[in-house]
Amino acid sequence: MTPDARHAKDKLALTPELREAIRQIAGTEHLLVAMDFDGTMAPIVGHADDARPLPRSAAAFAGLAVLPRTTTALISGRALASLRAVASPPVNTLLIGSHGAEAWLGPGSTGLALEPEQKALLADVRTVLEDIVKEAPGTMLEDKPAGVVLHTRLAPDDVADDAVAAARSLLQDRKGVFLKDGKRVLETSVVNASKGEGVTFLRQITGATGVLFAGDDTTDEDALARLEPGDVGVKVGLDFTQAQYRVEAPVHVAELLEALLQERSIAVAEEDPRTDAE
Repeated sequence: MTPDARHAKDKLALTPELREAIRQIAGTEHLLVAMDFDGTMAPIVGHADDARPLPRSAAAFAGLAVLPRTTTALISGRALASLRAVASPPVNTLLIGSHGAEAWLGPGSTGLALEPEQKALLADVRTVLEDIVKEAPGTMLEDKPAGVVLHTRLAPDDVADDAVAAARSLLQDRKGVFLKDGKRVLETSVVNASKGEGVTFLRQITGATGVLFAGDDTTDEDALARLEPGDVGVKVGLDFTQAQYRVEAPVHVAELLEALLQERSIAVAEEDPRTDAE
């Protein structure tokens, strides 16, 4: 593909319908911009600790975070500590981690506290998964405050499939254990939460009159399902989705955020001329 052809393709990343939806929601009274991180703000990488947001996405997101009547949030499957380390979010950005099990709403937010029974159950789950990983080359575990993740991205397909099947057979009927499928991961948790509950919670506490949410994974469908008329849901990638709109890759998310920043800046400046001077 020639440079000109690539440029033409990128110009079509945001459809006219999506651009109009961005323009419309940019004028809402209080805008909540809630983004998934991996595969959305940042490209998918082999090792989770290596993920970083695309510079254009990070810059536009930071620009939105300081606008009047605009709240930014990250809603991720990552634990909050991991999300902070790789995302370096703007200081006033709200954070939902561990698929909704953890939340940071500003100074004074309390961390997740498990009951003794949940701690014991989580230890048992980890033991089960450790035994599977020993027999499945290329798989690994990631610990979270309320769960353990079985990663299979570096394993051959047949090994990955067998590892996930084994984990499911041993854990799916265990009371108090909740499983979620993701892209080359199986999430286990002793807290029943979802990104959908995270979106609803953030809408309530911020008083948002409009929400824009973008995500790439199957777990993001929970959040997309909680959007209301007038909200904007964007699927990143080519997988099945219930989102109204779609972009192909994280580079196009950067374009989306830049377009939203431009439209929202115009909208708040028109409503409050002092914004221009500031």
